[in-house]
This record gives sequence, structure tokens and C-alpha cells, in this order.
Amino acid sequence: MHAIRHHAFGGPEVLVYEEVPEPEPGPGQLRIATRAAGVHLLDTTFRTGAKDSPYPLPELPAIPGREAAGVVDAVGEGVDESWIGKRVVAHLGFASAGYAEKAVREVESVHEIPGDADFAEAVAMIGTGRTALLILSVAAVTKEDVVLVPAAAGGLGTLLVQASKRAGAYVIGLAGGEDKVRQVAANGADAAIDYRAEGWTDVLDRALEGREASLLFDSVGGEVGRATFDRLAFGGRMVVFGWSAGKATEATVEDIVGRGLTVTGALGPKLLAKFGGLKALEERSLEELAAGRLRPAVHRFKLSEAAEAHRALEHRGTTGKVILEP
Repeated sequence: MHAIRHHAFGGPEVLVYEEVPEPEPGPGQLRIATRAAGVHLLDTTFRTGAKDSPYPLPELPAIPGREAAGVVDAVGEGVDESWIGKRVVAHLGFASAGYAEKAVREVESVHEIPGDADFAEAVAMIGTGRTALLILSVAAVTKEDVVLVPAAAGGLGTLLVQASKRAGAYVIGLAGGEDKVRQVAANGADAAIDYRAEGWTDVLDRALEGREASLLFDSVGGEVGRATFDRLAFGGRMVVFGWSAGKATEATVEDIVGRGLTVTGALGPKLLAKFGGLKALEERSLEELAAGRLRPAVHRFKLSEAAEAHRALEHRGTTGKVILEP
């Protein structure tokens, strides 16, 4: 079979498309003939060999990849053969050989894909979708809310816009570049704004139409995070789940208390446990997909184009969940 491997740490060019032996499912495992593999920003950290990675680096040579969807073509000892032929999706764990034409996973971690859902969308939902559900559980969006979504063309942002609109809120999505702004508008945002354009904060103020924002989904931080934070009304909520700008939104206790704001983190194992753990959230996210309530955006590359996919992801040239297709 073909897979993507890297024999050294470094830039995207270390990712090589080559033939490797097929994996065999062990006891309690099944094998997936892959139709879609997920690409995560953490994959790029593993690829570079970054010393500050919060997770152990893979042994080389390594096949990256944390998520895969496809059709079961073999099962290991103790696994019911009725799995063969089923359409499934699974989170494989960290750096667990997802960039390949076949992947193996323990049967208890595998989900059957509901209905005729797309393989790539299923991959997006068991990762990005489950995270979105956590964030939304914290945010508790209502029809009274005026919502700001920076990075609204990203995988999470796309789902947060959809869910906020479904709740009846007025939603302003921000993204970098005209193409991404068009995508945000097409996704249903009431206003879509390019935060790379000169004078974008004035455009944001006009889009608010005299309102003050009541909810900010902040995954960007930096100047964009602060500018949107400044537009929160007294008593507003800020849900933080990252800072892609390189530093978190700067705010003092005086900023927060003086304006009666609530600032909440939306990630972490304690919050995850509160909602039943990873598998329960993955099941819920697939249910949302099957019901048509959430539809992830996906950016597709061929498996052989993994280096290009990494390069695009690192330079913010992608929209939605990045997917490799054999």
C-alpha cells in the first residue's frame, strides 16, 4: 500500500509518498481501507520535531495522522466479522499512521458512519465536531445573543457559525482574505468581515448596527482578539479555546470585572469528562452530521499531496478541516 512517511524531522518536504507494508489487525482490532484521513495542526508539530511539543515525538520513520474513515476490510482475533464492509470512522490517537491507504484501530474506538454521510465530513466531525460541541456547551448560545466568531472560515468557526445561527443569534464572522470571507457569508453569517483589510474594525462597528456583542468565541487572540473583546457589552461572555495569533488576548482583571464579563476556557480533560468523554462526544457529533444540523467544511488534498497540505495549513491557506484522500 501507499502511505506518507517522514524519515527525518523538518519542513513539509520531509513527507514522502512511498510504498510500505500493509498493517495487520491484531486481537481486538479492525483494519480500515481509508477513504479520508484527517490533517491536524498538531501533525505539523510532530513533523518538525519541535522540542516544546506537549506530546512525545514519534519514532522515525513515522506515518503521521490521527483520524481515518473508510470501509472495514479485515478484522483481528475476537472481532465480529460482521464489521467487514461497514463504513466507519475513528480517531487513531497521536501520530498513529492515518496518512495511509489502510489503518488499524481497536474496535471499541471505531464508529459506524451514520446514513450516507461523506467520509471526509465524518473525519471532520469526530475531531473538530466534538470540540465544537464542547465549546457550544460552555457558550449556551441563545436567540438574544450577538455573536462574534473570529477565524470563522476554519473548521471550528464554520460549525460555531452554523450552531449560533440555528440558535437564532445575530452572527458576525471574521476571516482573513476575500475567499474566506465569501465562504463565511455562504455559511450563513449575518455579516462577514476581512480582518486583514484596512479599517476592518470600522466595518465591524457598522455590522453591529448599534448593538454590542454578547458572546465572543476566541481562538485567535492577539490584536484581533483584543479588538473583538473591546466590543463585548457589559455582562458579555468570552469563550477561549486557543490563540492562533501566537499569544492570548490580553485583558486585565479590571477589564473583566469592571465590565461584568465572564471569561471561560472551553478545553481540557475535566470539561471533557463532564460531558461523558471523547467517545460520547464523537457519537453526538456524528448524530449532528446525520441530522443535518452541523455540516463541516472540508479542504481536500490527494494523499500524495500531504506536503502541500501541511504547507497550506501552516500558512493559513486552507478553509475548514484538511483532508487527505487516497
